[in-house]
Amino acid sequence: MTSWRAHDIVALLLLVSATLASCGFQQSAARALPFQTLYIDAPAYGSFAGDLKRYIASGSQPKLVARPEDAQVVLQVLSEIQETQILSLTTAGQVAEYQLRYRVSYRLHDNANKDWIPPNDILLRRDLTYDVQAVLAKADEMALLFQSMREDAVRQMMRRMSEARAPS
Repeated sequence: MTSWRAHDIVALLLLVSATLASCGFQQSAARALPFQTLYIDAPAYGSFAGDLKRYIASGSQPKLVARPEDAQVVLQVLSEIQETQILSLTTAGQVAEYQLRYRVSYRLHDNANKDWIPPNDILLRRDLTYDVQAVLAKADEMALLFQSMREDAVRQMMRRMSEARAPS
């Protein structure tokens, strides 16, 4: 009886392994970018550019350069804005829910000032329920949501740059 159970367990494990292997799941890999060198032109106070530089530096391509003249393309971060908007109020007139917005405006161009990606935006939104009894916790949650949106914007920027094409 014990050998029968062991045989059943092995068969079940093989069946599960075959099912997972056949579902087409693949871990996403970093996409190759159509340029070799990049200069990031961004306001000194923005967090997005710092996160993007760290993300790019952790990979092998493209190479970040210190001067725009040395770059094949320039990513110009035009603005980075974090906004909160009240979505709803309680019957007592206190805030019950916020909408958080994170917007990055950018442009990707070469040294001849020809657009690889014309001026564009990445806009992300998250809703946040609010409780006046937990002000500090909600402030921390808001900061974490903005950080998460910034990380999402970095990944979106990398995908958009991977689809960029040299102007004709």
